[in-house]
Amino acid sequence: MTSVRVNELISVAGQPDAAGFAAFAADGFAAVINARPDGEEPEQPGNTAEKASAAAAGLTYSFVPVKGTEITEADIRAFQAAMAEAKGPVVAHCKSGTRALTLYALGEVLDGRMKPGDVEAFGQNLGFDLAGARRWLEKRSGHAADVKAFFEPRTCSVQYVVSDPATKRCAIIDPVLDFDEMSGATGTANADAILAHIKSEGLTVEWILDTHPHADHFSAAHYLHEKTGAPTAIGAHVTDVQTLWKEIYNWPALKTDGSQWDRLFADGDTFEIGALKARVMFSPGHTLASITYVIGDAAFVHDTVFTPDSGTARTDFPGGSASALWHSIQAILSLPEETRLFSGHDYQPGGRHPRWESTVAAQKRANPHISGIDEAGFVALRQARDRTLPKPKLMLHALQVNIRGGRLPEPEGNGRRYLKIPLDAL
Repeated sequence: MTSVRVNELISVAGQPDAAGFAAFAADGFAAVINARPDGEEPEQPGNTAEKASAAAAGLTYSFVPVKGTEITEADIRAFQAAMAEAKGPVVAHCKSGTRALTLYALGEVLDGRMKPGDVEAFGQNLGFDLAGARRWLEKRSGHAADVKAFFEPRTCSVQYVVSDPATKRCAIIDPVLDFDEMSGATGTANADAILAHIKSEGLTVEWILDTHPHADHFSAAHYLHEKTGAPTAIGAHVTDVQTLWKEIYNWPALKTDGSQWDRLFADGDTFEIGALKARVMFSPGHTLASITYVIGDAAFVHDTVFTPDSGTARTDFPGGSASALWHSIQAILSLPEETRLFSGHDYQPGGRHPRWESTVAAQKRANPHISGIDEAGFVALRQARDRTLPKPKLMLHALQVNIRGGRLPEPEGNGRRYLKIPLDAL
């Protein structure tokens, strides 16, 4: 397989066969990045075979699969990370090399080492058409909201800072408070990384938003409220979740009026982040209280739909409903097709890099839980899938924190805090 040398760090190539990996090693490459999704062609080797061929040739291997029309900043950053981790020159491939070169060129633009107007000429000099990269940059420049994601690998959660570029006002969405269930240790490294980003970008926090009471991690909303003074908010139906879990935890003193947050959002409520207009969609199904935040041209959908190769969220928690989730998803899919959808988890199917952004159009086209499926089919599919899933390991730990807005239990007489775990409750 012939590769095209971009510079001393990277070359790009079309699809290699098994022998091609040995040739790459002989040519002095140290690593291979596969930017091609599995299944594009019947004879395509695929990720598993390529990983084995790379190992046999003594090459490190990374899987960063992309479709040309659906590249996101997460893909670009994952490509850059794979390059940075390599112990020498990298060869990146897709079917023809164009997507691999596109990922590289877009990273150079995002980091200020290349001007947007130079991208197409850069590609032409190497024999590639990078018009798609130009279009990607044009579309990005037209986005109303800036979105920065923070991936938390322990729980595969995605936290967001969404900001108005004109006013530098922002909101934090679904922040994570660190918790290690083996030691009982809590921490604020994830939340502090968000605060560091806000400081470095000169942003002012206007809102701290949760989409629902999370079952797999602690919310850092209360910690960030104490640090920034910004109001906290969640969906108004959190009171239903509090009532349900008050009984499960046998917790007579728990207030179930939602007063642990500064604002409870009802379906259709609106608010502002700087000059950005935001509105709330009630999106039950995963939980009784789940909501979607539509902010500018972006929608933060958390546990409703994931990226198209990952399907949809589970509905087997107390208060969950596959039928309700179906209707919530249909409301999300009624948004304009170019609306960017930001999910709250990514479990990296097939061993690919973390991704969290899609569009309404991509979901309709490629999500197997959505495309060509009616309500009855979805409910049957979702319920069958849910029966195979274990409960989240932090569910009983997290809910007693998150139905209080991220507040840890009060210290007892010895100064220590204690979680309460109901036995045989679920």
